[in-house]
Amino acid sequence: MHPGDINSDPITHMSHATIEQAVDGIIWHDSEGRIDRVNQAACNMLEYSSKELLCMTITEIDPKFPVDRFKKEVWEASSGSVQFESMHVRKNGRTYPVEVTIYLVRTEGNVYACLIFRDISKRKQMEMALVENEKLLNAVLDHHFQLTGLLSADGILLNINKTALNLIGAKPSEVIGKFFWESPWWSHSGREQDKIKNALKKAREGSFVRFETTHIDFNGTVHFIDFSLTPLKNEKHQVQYLIPEARDITQLKQTQEELQQALKKLKKLQIRLQKENFYLKEEIKLDHNFGEIIGDSIPVKKMLAQVQQVAGTDTNVLILGETGTGKELIARAIHDLSNRRDGSLVKVNCAALPAYLIESELFGHEKGAFTGANNTRIGRFELADASTIFLDEIGDLPLELQAKLLRVLQEGEFERLGSTKTQQINVRVISATNRDLEALIGMGDFREDLFYRLNVFPINCPPLRNRKDDIPLLVKHFVKKHSKKTGKRIDTISKEVMKTMQSYHWPGNVRELENIIERALVISKGTSLEVGDWSLTAKDTDSKQSPATTMQEIEKQHIYKTLKKTHWRVSGVGGAAQILGLKPTTLEARMKKLGIKRK
Repeated sequence: MHPGDINSDPITHMSHATIEQAVDGIIWHDSEGRIDRVNQAACNMLEYSSKELLCMTITEIDPKFPVDRFKKEVWEASSGSVQFESMHVRKNGRTYPVEVTIYLVRTEGNVYACLIFRDISKRKQMEMALVENEKLLNAVLDHHFQLTGLLSADGILLNINKTALNLIGAKPSEVIGKFFWESPWWSHSGREQDKIKNALKKAREGSFVRFETTHIDFNGTVHFIDFSLTPLKNEKHQVQYLIPEARDITQLKQTQEELQQALKKLKKLQIRLQKENFYLKEEIKLDHNFGEIIGDSIPVKKMLAQVQQVAGTDTNVLILGETGTGKELIARAIHDLSNRRDGSLVKVNCAALPAYLIESELFGHEKGAFTGANNTRIGRFELADASTIFLDEIGDLPLELQAKLLRVLQEGEFERLGSTKTQQINVRVISATNRDLEALIGMGDFREDLFYRLNVFPINCPPLRNRKDDIPLLVKHFVKKHSKKTGKRIDTISKEVMKTMQSYHWPGNVRELENIIERALVISKGTSLEVGDWSLTAKDTDSKQSPATTMQEIEKQHIYKTLKKTHWRVSGVGGAAQILGLKPTTLEARMKKLGIKRK
């Protein structure tokens, strides 16, 4: 203010002193915006001296209000005051927010504008902080993967996030300000409304409440919801707000259901693996020579070349050869060299099972399919899926089952006994026989179309009499193999013993040779191999053979003589099957075929 403006009038002096001590800035200016008077607070806020301000216009302080705007909004306005927010410019050029009130004052024929302003920087900062906090809170709520919001203590919805709104298909105005149980969230079920009312009652009493419920969205889709209510208390420990949170657990429920289904499948697979393991323990013995085919003769080399050719394909193989020539060993070699070697080679001896059981053995059966079928059984073909099945003695397969086997070969499908459900499989078939299948076809005992399906790649296993050069190798191999079992150590094999073995016709082939070697190890007393009276039996058998005698007759005579020697005991220790190196079931089948009967 002008220093000389304060006169001796006490009232005027008091007014001027009050204005000077005011915390708000006060500026008087005329209609042209020229500043006439200022108080100290205005000088402090604008950082100008009073002398500097009295040489300025109001527009220099508030650029948003040029003189024209002042005239229009202030001077030409009706009597009273004008209030607004603006930005003032300090001497250093920085701006700051102000709240402005303007009064028109008329005195002594002149009109002045009294501009009262205050710095609202801190208030603006607080307002901005509140706005940012609100934005942040809403952003957190809206981006929360759960459905959440805020309720008053009496259950009125005060806020809700977008996740919840999207699920219930509602706008904020449709739910905010209403009781929570009246929202579209619960409208589909009165029972659910009662459930939320009871939950709200417990939460108002200060308890955390959680339960599981369902919700049908605006598309009609059912959602499983994990819902909770958390009470918020004030300083007096009174519940003031409730925080509802809901988590959509539909996917979790589906995953749990899928897991249950997977566990059921796993259980079935476990049962299947247990059966397969039982089968493997039952069928695969320790005396199998996996991949060990002993021999260096021309017939063996030719046979191994064929194995090498066909192993890497999925072609069906028919192995032909007499009993004891190692047909199963060839089948295992083919499987072990194939792309299916990671699976098990599943074996079925078609001659060892009664006709009424072989269909169930091959294709399985359902529970109750026949008398005694107390459980569902997986067949050998199903076990061999993605692997290899070996059908030994295929020539003994009953004619009524040959059509079903043909379908498996052609279509890769079958049904279990007692079931109408078709099973799809991918199996490689290796079969073997010591019978003349073409002769069986001529007699009507074997299907010609099945023969051609099986006989895609035939391999002949040479009998031991046609590969006598391999006998020394086989003898040494079996001596080494059975030495540990018998506890004997053999260092020498006499030329006489080896000559006798090479001259013998070996109707039981390699299997018979192995049994003779094991027996010889048992009776040998020193480190030299002794064969005992077998050498006399072998020479006697050979000497009695007529040049015109057929191989079938030779086999028949040898089996008959062995049975007579064992007093017609077929199985067990010292039985004819053990001596001949045959399985009891195979020997019985050969006896039936050759017409051997006890006289």
